[in-house]
Amino acid sequence: MIQVHEPVTTDVEIKQRVREFYDSVGWTQVAEGVYQNARYEDLRPVSREYIHRCHQRVGRHLPAAGRLLLDAGSGPIQYPEYLEYSRGYRRRVCLDISHLALSEARQRIGEHGLFVVGDIADLPFRPGVFDGVVSLHAVHHLPAEEHRRGFSEFVRVLLPGGRGVVVYSWGKRALLTRLTAPLIDLAFSLQHQYRRWRQHGHPPAENVARLKSAQAAGSAPEVSGTFTHKFDYAWVRANLSSLPGLEVRVWRSVSTAFLRAFIHQQFLGRLWLHILFQMEELAPRAFGRWGQYPMILFRGSSLNEAPAGERQA
Repeated sequence: MIQVHEPVTTDVEIKQRVREFYDSVGWTQVAEGVYQNARYEDLRPVSREYIHRCHQRVGRHLPAAGRLLLDAGSGPIQYPEYLEYSRGYRRRVCLDISHLALSEARQRIGEHGLFVVGDIADLPFRPGVFDGVVSLHAVHHLPAEEHRRGFSEFVRVLLPGGRGVVVYSWGKRALLTRLTAPLIDLAFSLQHQYRRWRQHGHPPAENVARLKSAQAAGSAPEVSGTFTHKFDYAWVRANLSSLPGLEVRVWRSVSTAFLRAFIHQQFLGRLWLHILFQMEELAPRAFGRWGQYPMILFRGSSLNEAPAGERQA
């Protein structure tokens, strides 16, 4: 997904760049309800059902109801499925480093929400106040040395027995990503050649019009990304084994690049994704370990927790 394009030297600089990116670019709407950051997701109809069902997986592992749900790194709550996570709660507390994200989130949930500008690695809440914690694609924006602290903060603010879900990414470290990377590159190369042939050999009228418009207006510059750091499964086992109830399950096993490379309506794309989803359901721990996007599950601590050394991912 988003990658850094130049070195940064301090944690303060990293967080400042993340904030500036999302305030000025990432959460800028390019269409009604569609944000610039959506270019990192596959929004095509052929992938819609699969992605929808992956979003629903998060809700299975959160308490269905309660007083407060913390959405740590909430963004603008850009997908309808995200709204469902707090349906049974009195309030959803949205915390984000981006003012723009919280402004957009307020427009979506209004009085159901409380909105806090803050750092997910230094939560401004007292211990044990939330029935549930959810954090979606946010922890990887922290400096590497703060990932463990972020998870500890989530556990700290959970009620005993409360549950938390972090959707994380192994990035290029994921086994399935490494195995399929050459095939993805080949698929994109073939797609590019095919598009060039269509445009130059048999250009559809709409492509001609789009080309002329782009030439007249000038091409829009490519928007660069912001900082991310993604650890692997081995890091989770080595550094998060003390989290109560720690478990790693699949959220989604394939990347956006994989979807765009191989999943197409004319090649039975929906059927293949249906089969993939069922495979993930049958082996959620294996796909969570080897796939692209895991869910890292945990619960609030209690006096009856086993010693840290007895808990494994």
